[in-house]
Amino acid sequence: MRVSYIFFFLLFSFFLFPLYAQHAGTKVYYFTIDDAIAKPAQRQTELAIKEATNQQADILFLRLNTFGGELEAAESIRTQLLDAPMPVFVFIDKNAASAGALISIACDSIYMAQGASIGAASVVNQTGEVMPDKYQSYMRSMMRATALATGRDPDIAQAMVDPDIEVKGISEKGKVLTLTTSEAIKLNFCEGEANTREEVMKLAGIDDYIFVEQNPGIIERIILFLLNPIVSGILIMIMIGGIYFELQTPGVGFPFVAALAAAALYFAPHYLHGLAEHWEILLFILGIGLIIVEIFVLPGFGVAGISGIILMLTSLVLSMTLNFGFDFSFTPPTTIIQKIAIVIGFGTAGFLISIWLGMRLINVNSRLGTIALKTELGKETGFISQDLTLNELVGKTGLAVTFLRPSGKVEIEDEIYDAVAEFGFIEKDEPIRVSRFENSQLVVAKREKSYQ
Repeated sequence: MRVSYIFFFLLFSFFLFPLYAQHAGTKVYYFTIDDAIAKPAQRQTELAIKEATNQQADILFLRLNTFGGELEAAESIRTQLLDAPMPVFVFIDKNAASAGALISIACDSIYMAQGASIGAASVVNQTGEVMPDKYQSYMRSMMRATALATGRDPDIAQAMVDPDIEVKGISEKGKVLTLTTSEAIKLNFCEGEANTREEVMKLAGIDDYIFVEQNPGIIERIILFLLNPIVSGILIMIMIGGIYFELQTPGVGFPFVAALAAAALYFAPHYLHGLAEHWEILLFILGIGLIIVEIFVLPGFGVAGISGIILMLTSLVLSMTLNFGFDFSFTPPTTIIQKIAIVIGFGTAGFLISIWLGMRLINVNSRLGTIALKTELGKETGFISQDLTLNELVGKTGLAVTFLRPSGKVEIEDEIYDAVAEFGFIEKDEPIRVSRFENSQLVVAKREKSYQ
C-alpha cells in the first residue's frame, strides 16, 4: 500500500503536476507604455513580444496612456503587434491619441477606461500644425490597412485622420474623429469599458489567469535611457563640443576622449536597437579620422575637417532613422526633418556652449592668436610678470620641434622653449625666427616667409 502511495506521488510530482501547473491559468504578459511614442517605447514593445514568446504567454497585455509621438516609432510598434504570435489586448487608460490610436487599432482587443478617448491621428509638426495632405495620405492608408487587419471599420479609422470623412451621429465633416469610451463601444471599435486590468480579464471571459509583468534588467534600462531623444541630444552636444575644443588645442586630451565616449554611448543602443547599421557607424569613424588628419597632418582647417564634420552629422541623422541603405520609404519626411533638426540643433548648442566655456577658461588674444592664462601672479607672492632673459632671444633663429597651431615648442641654440606662431600655423622642423617677446611668450614666424 505504501509503495502504491509513493508511486502515485512520484508520478504526480514528475508528470502530472507540471501539466497541471502549465494549464492552471492563462498566462498574460503585461507591460505599460505611459509616455510619448518614441524609440524607448519601440524598444520596450520589442522586448515585451520577445519575452512573452519565450515564456509561452497566452496573451500580450498592453496598458496604454499616450498623447502620441513619433510616427516612425508608432509604425514599428504597430507592425510588431500585428505580427505578435499571441492575441494582443490593449487597455487604454485615458488617452490613445494620434500615434496611440494607430497602436491601439493594431491590437486584437481594445478596452477603454471610463473617460478615455481614442483618435485625432492627423500628422502634425513640432508646433502642432497639421501637415499637408501628402503626409496625411500615408497615415490614412496605414490606419485603414491596420483596421482591416484587425477586423474593424476602416472608415472609422480613416476618419481619425481625414476631416472630410463623416461618421453619422458621431463626427461632423471638417473635424477629425475622436471617440469616447461609450462611442467606441457603440461603433464596435472597443470591446468594453474597464478601469483595471482585472476588469479587462473579466470582460474577456477569462477567470483563471496569472499576470507576468515586464521587468527590464539593468542593461535594458540603460539602453532605454540612452534611446531617449533628450539624452541622445545631450550626447551629440558632448561630441560636437569635445571635437571643437580639440581643434583649438594641440594633441589628444580630455575633450576628444569625452567626444569618443559620448559617441560610443550614442551608437551602442542605436546599433542594438537595429537603427544604426555598420556602414553608418563607419561613416562616423571616417569623419573622426578626417578630423584627426586635419589636426595632426594638414595645416589650418580645410576640406578634410569640413568633410569629417559632414560625414559625422550625416551618420548621426541616419542612425536615428529607419532606413534600408538610402531607402527612406518607411520613414515619413517629417521624421527625417525632425532628426536633422535634433542633430543640428543640439550640435549647434554644443558648439556654442563649448565656445562659452572656452572664453570662460581661456583668455584669447584675437589679434595675435596667443593664449595666456587668466590667473594673476603678483610680486607680493614672489612672481614677476615676465622672464626678462627671454628678451635676449628676439631676432634669433631656430627650428619648430612640434607643430605650432598656434602654440607649440621651438628649439633655439639647443634649448627648448614654448612659443606661439605669429601668423597662421607652423609645421614641425620649419625654420623660425623670434619676432618678439610679449605676454611672457615668445612669438615666432617662419623665417623664409617673414624675413627674406
